[in-house]
Amino acid sequence: MNINVKFQKDGEVVHGYIDGEIDTYTAPILREELDALEIEKDLLVQLDLSKVSYLDSTGLGIFVAFYKKVVKENAHFKLVGLTARLVRLFEITGLSELMDIETNTKVEYNNESI
Repeated sequence: MNINVKFQKDGEVVHGYIDGEIDTYTAPILREELDALEIEKDLLVQLDLSKVSYLDSTGLGIFVAFYKKVVKENAHFKLVGLTARLVRLFEITGLSELMDIETNTKVEYNNESI
């Protein structure tokens, strides 16, 4: 079970790229990476989940906590590139009504981290 998290800042947008499985074992790594981001007013944090192969309730909890942190700072949060399976998970939990989720967007990663 592995997870790889990278971020790129492009003006007022931070693009996040998450690759791997998000479960009880890897969630603390994801939480640590998300917590390290400096969230400023009007910033858009866009996380690409197109390479996430598995997500459990622990991972959902990480995204909920991060969503609350972003909203508290008057910034914006968007999940992109979700597979149909991940979209369904967000739908049955009701989180798709709360969070901005875009299924057809995949962000280009150019290997330059922030």
